[in-house]
Amino acid sequence: MIKRLLLGAALVCAAQLSLALSPYTHASKLPAAELPAQLSQVEKKLQAEGFSVLGQHLPKGVAGRASLVVADPAMLAAIRASGPSSSIVAAAIRVGVDSEGNVSYMNPDYWYRAYLRGKFAVSQEAVKSVQQRLVKALGEGTGFGGDVPQAELTDYRYMFGMERFDSANSELASYASFDEALKAVKDNLAKGVGDTRQVYEVVMPDKKMAVFGVAMNSSSDGEGWWVNKIGTDHPAALPYELFIVDNKVYALYARYRIALAWPALGMGQFMTIINAPEAIRTTMVRLATAGK
Repeated sequence: MIKRLLLGAALVCAAQLSLALSPYTHASKLPAAELPAQLSQVEKKLQAEGFSVLGQHLPKGVAGRASLVVADPAMLAAIRASGPSSSIVAAAIRVGVDSEGNVSYMNPDYWYRAYLRGKFAVSQEAVKSVQQRLVKALGEGTGFGGDVPQAELTDYRYMFGMERFDSANSELASYASFDEALKAVKDNLAKGVGDTRQVYEVVMPDKKMAVFGVAMNSSSDGEGWWVNKIGTDHPAALPYELFIVDNKVYALYARYRIALAWPALGMGQFMTIINAPEAIRTTMVRLATAGK
């Protein structure tokens, strides 16, 4: 009897360890329409389920693709309760739309395990609520975009030697205070430093943390060139995040952030965008430090 119980427990543990999650979920398709009209339809569906719209992103140079960024009050409350911490990077919920009417959204179970890491367990009720209401608003199809074992997402890296979430080179700048860091980033985004544009912002001044969605519009080293090389079928991967915790400014290093968003890519495909990680970091450093 004891042997059977131990065997059963071992099988359950093995199943949990082997469970793989995909980064995105297909939603119900929209009728044919212009992309702005399709985004408007998606906005209304999400607002009806209690999500608040933060912004829209039409990546420059990526034809017929857009993302809608929303927030959820319960998830923001869970993030606030964890602050000040890097959990702020998880504030935005991204939904992708393309010109053919295909809709997809980030899989909360996947992204929150990666972004909340040690805080995921205490946020599971909010995570489940986000998942259920995304399904109710947009429908639920199959997962896609690759898969990563559930147990690996908390400390994810694409392969040995590559960066994790808390890589040292994700730190961009340090200021005397949160207020100074926030002012610098907001001023630089308003100026379009580095050919960028602000897509959204979530600021929690009482917790000394903030996150911004950044459109990188440069034709030479913006997001368009590398997204077109590795695949445009993940519009819910963007925009990229820049975030502030206390007096420091961060952006997840691209060998982590791109791999997390495109986990099915082979090393050969990644090699075609070998310059992207440093190009992205250079842009983010400029946003964090210009005028300092």
